[in-house]
Amino acid sequence: MISVEKTRIALEEMYKLFPNAYGELDHETPFQLLIAVILSAQATDVSVNKVTPSLFADFPTAEKLAEAPIEIIMEKIKTIGLYRNKAKNIKQCARQIIDDFGGVIPQTREGLMTLAGVGRKTANVVLGDAFDIPAIAVDTHVERVSKRLRICRLNASVLEVEETLMRKVPKEDWVKMHHTMIFFGRYHCTARAPKCADCPLLSMCQDGKIRMRELASKKL
Repeated sequence: MISVEKTRIALEEMYKLFPNAYGELDHETPFQLLIAVILSAQATDVSVNKVTPSLFADFPTAEKLAEAPIEIIMEKIKTIGLYRNKAKNIKQCARQIIDDFGGVIPQTREGLMTLAGVGRKTANVVLGDAFDIPAIAVDTHVERVSKRLRICRLNASVLEVEETLMRKVPKEDWVKMHHTMIFFGRYHCTARAPKCADCPLLSMCQDGKIRMRELASKKL
């Protein structure tokens, strides 16, 4: 793994590339963000943003969504993956918020993870984006970038990636880092066609160097 100092240097380059990285799920309240993040599991933010305007227009609060007919919820979100299970989860989640938390979104990871459809990653997104509580949500982009740059071990689990980043990055930067690494992975260091030739981190990226050598050999 690379050192804390090299991790800092890598992140500074990412900050330069994407100085205004942010969460791309549309929402107006912490509750709406929570529901949008649940819906985004194994789906793109773009696809979620297409269904949530109608969903939130009719069911903007936990009270409204908890009482909504499941068939109508399914109809509104049917264009995203796993929509049947997600419809059940968000309805149950809304009911739990009413019954277990008095209608208030819990502001702890432990509390959030008691809700239907909420795992550690979802909880961390909500903590950081809704409540400004330092947390690192490791999605596919954060994991890929962390491993390509050897910020963490290649065989690290998602939780181990999170714990490594927590050790190497100051707590006050966790949310900023999370969004920046997502932008870097989504728009630059992509899964299938990373922009290695134009990457300011190529000199410290073993995966990138290997990829560039392979491309050069194909041209010979």
